[in-house]
Amino acid sequence: MSDNDTDDVRTDGSGTGIVSPDDETPAWSERKERTQGLSRLTYEYFERARREDQDLRQQSDYVERDVLAFPAWPHEMMRNIALTSFFVGMILFVSATLPPEMPNPANSGVTPAIILPDWYLYWSFGLLKLGPLNPELSILGGSKLMADRTYGVLANVVVVGFVAIVPFLNKGSARRPVEQPFWAAVGMSGVIFSLTIAALSIKNLVPMDSHLLFDLTFLVPIVSATITYAVLKTMREGYMFDLNRRYYRLRPPK
Repeated sequence: MSDNDTDDVRTDGSGTGIVSPDDETPAWSERKERTQGLSRLTYEYFERARREDQDLRQQSDYVERDVLAFPAWPHEMMRNIALTSFFVGMILFVSATLPPEMPNPANSGVTPAIILPDWYLYWSFGLLKLGPLNPELSILGGSKLMADRTYGVLANVVVVGFVAIVPFLNKGSARRPVEQPFWAAVGMSGVIFSLTIAALSIKNLVPMDSHLLFDLTFLVPIVSATITYAVLKTMREGYMFDLNRRYYRLRPPK
C-alpha cells in the first residue's frame, strides 16, 4: 500500500473513516471507544468535516461552500441525535433532582383571590389592562369611545397583527442581527415589551408603584431598542470587513 493510499480519507461510508487531528493522535483506547456506537459516528462526522474543509482550502483556488455537505444519514442524524440526547438527559436530570412541589388540590367552591392565566399569556392579559390609554373624547361629553375591555381586545389584535406582518415587511436575506440593526432593534423591543406588559398584568404582585410600572412598560422597550440599534450599528462596519475578508480568502478574485 502506497503512502498516497494511506492519506486518502474514505467518504463513501466504508471503513472506519476516522481521521485524527493534525496536532493530536488519539491513544489506542480512545480509538477503540470511538469505533463503537454513537461516539464513533459523532467523532467521525466532526473530524471528517474538519479535514475535508482543510483539504479544500489548501488544494483549490476557488471553493464553492454551498455544495460542500454531508448525507443526512448517518452524519447529520448522528449529530442531531447526540445533541437531542444531551438536552433530554439534562431535562430528565433536572426533573429528577428538583421535582416540582404539588400544591393542595383546588377547591371548586372557593374563588381564588387572584385569578391569572398561564404565564405564557401574561402579555395578552397585560394588554387588557391598557385602560388608562383609552382616550376620553370631549366630543362625546368626556366619555370614552369604547369600553376598556374592548380597547384591550383591540390592542391584542393590533399586536398580533403587527407580529404577523413583520415577515412581509422585512424580506431581506440577512441572517444575523448585525446585518440589519433596525429590524434587530424592533425584535428586541418586542421581546422587552412582552416582558414589561407581562409584569403590568401582575402589577398587584410587583413591589413597585403601579403608575411607575405603567410608564416603564413603554419606556424600557424604547430604550432597549435604541441601545440595540446603536451597538449593532457600531459593530456593523467591523463585521462586514471580517466577512469580506473571509469571503475573498475562500473565493479569491481572479
